Amino acid sequence: MTQTLDIQCEANLPVPPAQVWETVATGSGNLRWVFEMEIEPWVGGIVSRGPSTVTVWDPPRHFACLRAIEGFSALLEYRIEAREGGSVMYTSIHREYIHPIDDLDFQRDIAEKHTFFYNHTLEQYLRHFNGRPATFVELLAPAGSQAPDALKKLCHRLGLPDDVAQGDTVQVTLPDAGQQEAVVDYLHPAFLGLRTRDGLYRFFGRNAWGWPIGMSLHLFAEGIDAKHTEQAWRTWLDETFG
Repeated sequence: MTQTLDIQCEANLPVPPAQVWETVATGSGNLRWVFEMEIEPWVGGIVSRGPSTVTVWDPPRHFACLRAIEGFSALLEYRIEAREGGSVMYTSIHREYIHPIDDLDFQRDIAEKHTFFYNHTLEQYLRHFNGRPATFVELLAPAGSQAPDALKKLCHRLGLPDDVAQGDTVQVTLPDAGQQEAVVDYLHPAFLGLRTRDGLYRFFGRNAWGWPIGMSLHLFAEGIDAKHTEQAWRTWLDETFG
């Protein structure tokens, strides 16, 4: 008997459908909020993440892709519905079909929390940086970041106070940008999102599930040196968790 994970997110976004489509259904758009994912723009086209195959291509309304291997398949779907006044109702669907496993609740917890964080980041991009291309940097912290208190340690190193709350404006020290004012746009025991004037900094506390912490940076200033930025953060992560 196949088991199903079904995760859905919805948001009312203050941008026209074409701008949402360009952000979720193109390679350059995905760099602005999620991860590297090139998409061939036709039904049957290849999506590099997975890899998957495009199953629906109806710009700017409906996109879906499917990854299918023995014992597992995963559907990613975006629906974009225009509303009066120029806004959009955006729906994201993440669905997995898997053979029965003992840890389904564990897998659901991981998938739900990551999906919610990614879609929150999409909203942040469209509300605060819409139309700006991104330099994308992705990192994995050393094995020492698997410790139960690793994300808390990272927050302290950034300069966040113990009583910080989502929505707070704080002063943080970033390896790639120095002292910066940032909004804590997302705060969860396993995730941290910081929004600066020119970037979205995403911290994935996967130590909550026994894995190293991950990071993604979506940087919108011109002239960003991705290799220099990656090295600055890698050194910082090694110092913090090495």
